[in-house]
Amino acid sequence: MDAFQKEIDERTNLTSSNKFELLLFRLGSPAGDSPGELFGINVFKIREIVPMVPITTAAGTKSPMLGMVNIRGQVISVIDLPAVTGCTPKTGLNILLITEYARNTQAFAVESVEEIVRLDWSQVLSAESSAGGDMVTSIARLDADVDGSRLVQVLDVEQILDMTSPVKRSLDRDHSNELKDLIKPGSIVLAADDSKVARAMIESGLSTLGVPYVMTKSGKEAWEKLQSLATEAQREGKQIGDKVALMLTDLEMPEMDGFTLTRNIKSDQRYKTIPVVIHSSLSGSANEDHVRSVGANGYVAKFAIEELAATLKKTLLH
Repeated sequence: MDAFQKEIDERTNLTSSNKFELLLFRLGSPAGDSPGELFGINVFKIREIVPMVPITTAAGTKSPMLGMVNIRGQVISVIDLPAVTGCTPKTGLNILLITEYARNTQAFAVESVEEIVRLDWSQVLSAESSAGGDMVTSIARLDADVDGSRLVQVLDVEQILDMTSPVKRSLDRDHSNELKDLIKPGSIVLAADDSKVARAMIESGLSTLGVPYVMTKSGKEAWEKLQSLATEAQREGKQIGDKVALMLTDLEMPEMDGFTLTRNIKSDQRYKTIPVVIHSSLSGSANEDHVRSVGANGYVAKFAIEELAATLKKTLLH
């Protein structure tokens, strides 16, 4: 038990140094005649890995949904990940990755699991600045900055889930006037998320709430934008709070993750008064406790606009 707890603690403490662990797996290739490229998913989102079990196909099930499995008494939907990415597994679907995203559990069927690697977020590049496809959020270099490094495609799971199981998101009551009154005129919510679909949802939600915002694509970009706004405020004889009312950030982002961004803000005298709200699909009570341990003022799971509005209001009031 002590060894198991030590392993959990070590994995959790990786976030204090802008590091994380990536589970590598294969889905096959477009032609199905080779092992295909490596894909990855953050270990924090993996609940367990199990051999393929019998799948019950519900009436009306369409690809890429395979059906349902019963794992220890819990009925879980199964998504055919090779079908999503256009790959054909050479040896079939052999493994289920049981994952937790935004307080929901689902299984991804894959061909094989390779290994777990420990990386620095600086080894991960945004797919939008590289050759990644629509389903890829970032590209990880397994061998740091060495030329010829093996590359891993990190899938945009938010986009995949939105495509396979879209959730209706609506605002049941009007928070707009309440939030507008809490934000100083001329200031904005500075937001960061590396997923295209997540950014679109955040932008739609903040617009619905009537909250002015600036959207960035990574923790590094958000940090640089914050520094730019601080310089602008100083030039105008203002405080940073006159420019930025709140930071809303994802956790998993290339180059600089949300943990590091939050620590940078809270450890800098110029920015420490800026409230930080973590908006992440990385859920679970242990992860949420860890989020607060780095100094964040609030946490809200993706993508519930009611919860987002309530969390923003509560954070701005304090």
